[in-house]
Amino acid sequence: MSQRAEEAKRLFLEGYNCSQSVAAAYADAFGIEKETMLRLSASFGGGIGRMRKTCGAACGMFLIAGLKTGSTDGKDQEAKGKNYAVVRQMADAFRKENGSITCQTLLGLRRAEASAMPSERTADYYASRPCLKMVEDACRIIEEFFPDLA
Repeated sequence: MSQRAEEAKRLFLEGYNCSQSVAAAYADAFGIEKETMLRLSASFGGGIGRMRKTCGAACGMFLIAGLKTGSTDGKDQEAKGKNYAVVRQMADAFRKENGSITCQTLLGLRRAEASAMPSERTADYYASRPCLKMVEDACRIIEEFFPDLA
């Protein structure tokens, strides 16, 4: 496991959400302050605002893909398409590994959360969720696609 994946795991176990944990582990590679990356990725935890949609770890992975391949010209359709293709390939890799990219499915929930309030981070919380594995998998996939980030 890479140092960045270890950092992502450490961040997750400190209470940061899945998206923050993945994205912040790569902040320095882009010259972005960790605090800024934590803020940029904060809304994507819990499957985007705890709505249990796209997995936060996958969202963090996609954020990194955007930093590596994202277009900065709104009219550059080719560049947008290249970024979208990378994101789709990364999503496929994540889905192949975990069966889904949807938080609700990954957590085995029958319905989305009614509350926006996050669960308290306890030993039981960490033991009952696959989120740490999702964080590790997202980092591994990032580094497979972008070996310079390892």
